[in-house]
Order: sequence, then C-alpha cells, then structure tokens
Amino acid sequence: MEPPPHHHHHHTATCTSTTDPPSHTSTPPLLTPTCCKCGNPTTALTPPPPFDATSIPTYVPIRQPAINLPPDSAARTQQSIILTPVPQPSSVPPLSPPFLFSPPSKRISSPSDVRRFLDSPSAGKPFLGFVAALSSSARGLKLSDPCPVSPTLSAIIAALRNLSAAVDEIPPSVQSSRYGNPSFRVWHDRMTSSAKEFMREVLNSSDEGRNGEIQGSVVELVPYFTDSFGNSSRIDYGTGHETNFAAWLYCLARLGLIKEEDYPAVVIRVFVVYLDLMRKLQLVYFLEPAGSHGVWGLDDYHFLPFVFGSAQLIDHKYMKPKSIHNEDILENFSKEYMYLSCIQFIKKVKKGPFAEHSPLLDDISGVPNWSKVNGGLLKMYRAEVLEKVPVVQHFLFGSIIPWD
Repeated sequence: MEPPPHHHHHHTATCTSTTDPPSHTSTPPLLTPTCCKCGNPTTALTPPPPFDATSIPTYVPIRQPAINLPPDSAARTQQSIILTPVPQPSSVPPLSPPFLFSPPSKRISSPSDVRRFLDSPSAGKPFLGFVAALSSSARGLKLSDPCPVSPTLSAIIAALRNLSAAVDEIPPSVQSSRYGNPSFRVWHDRMTSSAKEFMREVLNSSDEGRNGEIQGSVVELVPYFTDSFGNSSRIDYGTGHETNFAAWLYCLARLGLIKEEDYPAVVIRVFVVYLDLMRKLQLVYFLEPAGSHGVWGLDDYHFLPFVFGSAQLIDHKYMKPKSIHNEDILENFSKEYMYLSCIQFIKKVKKGPFAEHSPLLDDISGVPNWSKVNGGLLKMYRAEVLEKVPVVQHFLFGSIIPWD
C-alpha cells in the first residue's frame, strides 16, 4: 500500500506572488502567500509591523522625586538644591560692646525678606556657618566618645533633663482626638515660667556670663529658648522650633559662652538630650507636626539630627548609607549614631514599607557615601528650612541676631 501523497501547503517558509500581473494603476497589487516549494497558496501568519521608535511609551515613574515638596514643584526644587553650594563652617563673630539688648521680634514675611536674611553677613550667613561648624565637629564621633563638657553646657543639660522630668509629673489628659493633648500647655507654661531663672543660671555658669554687661541678654535669650519646644496654642512642633534651639545656641556662642572647642559636646551631649526631650514630648502629648510635608518630607519633626548624624558616620569603615535597611545595625548602633537613631525611631512610630512612608530617606540610602549625604543635607537645610517663609517667618531678630 502506497503512502498518501505528501502535501507541502503546511510549510512555514513562504514567499509571495501576485495574483495578477502588475498594473499601472495607483492601486497596489494584492499579495497572496504561496508555498516556496510547490507554488500553491498556503496559510501564513501576518508578519509583525516594522519597529517604530516613535511608539515607545513614555516612562512614568511610580512616584515623583521625593524632594520635600508636592510633586508639581519637586523637580524645580531638586534642581535648585543641586546647584546650591554646600554651606561651609565659619567662625561665629563675637558680639562687641556697647550691648543694646532688647526683646527680639519677627521680621520675615516674604521671599525677599528670606533672601535678605540669608545674604546678611551678620545674621543668616554666620548662623548657617555655625550649623555647618557643629556638623563638622561631630565628624567620626560616637555618642559615647569622651569629650570635655564646659560648665555652661552642663547647666544646659541639667535644665533640659529637669524639663524632661516635668513631663513625668504632667501626664496626658484623657481625650478622644489623636493629636494635640492639652496637657502639653501645662508643661509649656512650666517651661516658660522657669526660663528666666534658667537663663541666669546659664549666664552665671561661666566667667563670661557673670560679666554684668551681658546679664541684660536674658531679655533676648529667653524668647529663642521658649520657642524651641513647640507652640502651646497649636500644640505642634517642627523644624522651625528646632531652628530656634540652634539659634539660641548661636546666641550663646556670640556672647562667648559657647566656644569652638565646645562644639563636639554641643552636638553629642546637648543636642542629643534636647532630641530625647522632644521625642518624649511628641509621644506623650501627641504634638502635631508643624509645617510637615508628609511623605515628601525628610521627617515630620526634625532635620538637624540627620545633618549631625550623617557627619558622625563620614568615613566609617563598615556602615554605608544603605546600612539603614539592616535591622541588626539599627539595633546595635542606634545608641551611638544619631542618624541611625532617627531611622529606628521612624520605623517604630510609622507603619508600612519604609520606602512608602519615608521615600526621601529611602532615596538617600542609595547615595554612595556619608560625605555626600552630609553635604546634601546641609544644602537641603538651607533650601527646605531656612528658605521657606512658613518656617522662618517665626524667626526672631534682636541685637544678637540683627535684622540689617
């Protein structure tokens, strides 16, 4: 029995022939797929269309750049931060007699006022240089490292610890709302009522402070200090209040009570105690974040501990910016490094994936080294705190930080 005749019409390799001879009309000839072996019509898949580079879909990121701003202006602000030079450490200009102390007042209400402040050689420039100098002084230090603590700094630390103890004596009141416990106002009133006495203790802790000529500085120092712990009417706290604390320290430096050799202790002793107190107040009294950018911000409440903390980690042999994702590192080293302490605190109080509730910090973890992180954060502190009218409109000016 002979096998059935073999059909070729299933061949996949095909060629095409025209069913009619070419015509000279404008209508193109019809093309029919044919078998390359036998010439009979066959079935073939339609060939794919030619590649068109113009048809590539536009890439849409999952989220906008995390630059502490709403998405519409994030790119513009990111570019301005990139172009801003890194603030450099500078010496604090000492305040010279005659001393004409007076209650400080608010002077900033517009972007032009902000520029005037930051460009001032007697106000914004030396203040930002002071912050950069504090950051530089903490480079490579652990919080447990020994450092000399002056009598003035000891007096400040004692006062901050007394304020922390007062929180234990003023428990939060029972209420239904999540934020803004009114018992904070009781604590704030106690802090304010003791501020003058505390300021005199700080002044009398050093030979410079006991100088009768600067005893009158209490009238200027107290407002900076009392504005460092949040707003009692709104029951909130933010980077503007934190900046007031830095400004208060700057005033003490201008008066000669804090010297450059004190800077390491200012960061790893004084500022750490202040940060611990503020976290306690935030948790006990549920302070509202003042001016928070939400998910687009660095942190709901703080900025400077990230600046100082990144300086601590510069040139560390093992820990890199990406190490913040290692839970063992956070557990073992958060008590030694402020930056890691901040990350650990955020992970404890916020729910969900870190990249979702803190995208900017997550982005920063991809920076190759801590030196770049530190420089970038100093630039951001200028751009996102000191250049923002809603933040610095509460900044105070007197004779120690003049408006000129």
